[in-house]
Amino acid sequence: QVQLVESGGGLVQPGGSLRLSCAASGLPFSSAAMAWFRQAPGKERELVAAIARSGSSTYYTDSVKGRFTISRTNVKNTVYLQMNSLKPEDTAVYSCAASPRAILSTLKVPGVYDYWGQGTQVTVSS
Repeated sequence: QVQLVESGGGLVQPGGSLRLSCAASGLPFSSAAMAWFRQAPGKERELVAAIARSGSSTYYTDSVKGRFTISRTNVKNTVYLQMNSLKPEDTAVYSCAASPRAILSTLKVPGVYDYWGQGTQVTVSS
């Protein structure tokens, strides 16, 4: 059974930083593309960042480029999302997702992700 468990969310002031982690089990982690999604109240779920199996390629949605960094450690079966210069509009539930079938050209396609975590709340407010 695939399990994805996120941690690291919380309340932070605008301009602050948070680092999210997602620990995976039950799947061949090094063979899966990983991604972070977010969903704010009343809005559709959005693909924020994705990373290829080897970590050699990444994708970011425009609104987070230059502020967020996705990375992975295959030895620890963990993917991270470093979030800097946070803004109130970054407030959302952040979830990680896994795709054993994604290839480089489909990293940014939300529909290729088959497994999901429960999510962790990120609130950016003064």
